[in-house]
Amino acid sequence: MLLLGLAACTSPGPAPVSDRGQARTAVKPVTPVTPPIAPSTNGLHTVQRGNTLYAIAFANGLDYREIALWNRLESPDRILVGQALRLTPPPGAVEIKPLDDEPAPSARPLDAPLDAPLAGPPVLREPQAVLLPYSEANWAKVSGAPVTVVAPAVVRPAPVAAMPPAPAASGLVDTWLWPAEGMLAGHFGAAGGKGIDIVGQRNAPVIAVAPGKVVYSGSGLRGYGQLLIVKHAGEFLSAYAHNETILVKEGDTVTAGQKIALMGDSGADRVKLHFEIRRYGKPLDPLIYLPERS
Repeated sequence: MLLLGLAACTSPGPAPVSDRGQARTAVKPVTPVTPPIAPSTNGLHTVQRGNTLYAIAFANGLDYREIALWNRLESPDRILVGQALRLTPPPGAVEIKPLDDEPAPSARPLDAPLDAPLAGPPVLREPQAVLLPYSEANWAKVSGAPVTVVAPAVVRPAPVAAMPPAPAASGLVDTWLWPAEGMLAGHFGAAGGKGIDIVGQRNAPVIAVAPGKVVYSGSGLRGYGQLLIVKHAGEFLSAYAHNETILVKEGDTVTAGQKIALMGDSGADRVKLHFEIRRYGKPLDPLIYLPERS
């Protein structure tokens, strides 16, 4: 009986079957698709992954500083996914305007009626009071008392070399460059265009029109394809759309004439560069700023 039990324990059984020919299906992670930024229809924008305040402002024709002010943001470079940003000013908000666009003050004419409205802040042509330092002459002037005035000795200053005036810093872009070579096809304002179109060859160089900092690089704005936005002095922005390849990243500092992208047709029906200039969020005609071409 013991021998039979041992024989039963040592008897070969069926070997485990493993089908090595069956391929395993790899599970790929699903990357969420960020919806492109479109102009808001309700005065709000919910921040999605990849959004920047510059891109949100650009899509809505606003100044990024206004959005930061209206939403009490500590820094325009810090917004949070899921955060709801208001795109309209709260009651009592102050509009941001460039200083050189302020209207000149004016006043009511002297012969106008007293109830005539002012065209601007009043201008006082004569001082209402003058504070004089104490002296015998000034005391006699205000009290009517006689006084003897002794003429002071004339001190002639020693000649000094004239110093040249310091150059005034305008805070604006001094010189603009054309962003690409090609044929001018679309004009500012034509069919609602906010810039110009330059038709050229695929992979032709796109250059920065002035020194600045890249504040947006990506394809998150509807209708612009692969887009670059560069911030310049004087709160100017330049935008370069429909690129084939982008050669710089957000945060990079670029120089005037630096190659920043290659021309393409991303988000467009032909190979072209769509170029815009904006200041304080408002589109401007680029041909006013770009030099004339022969």
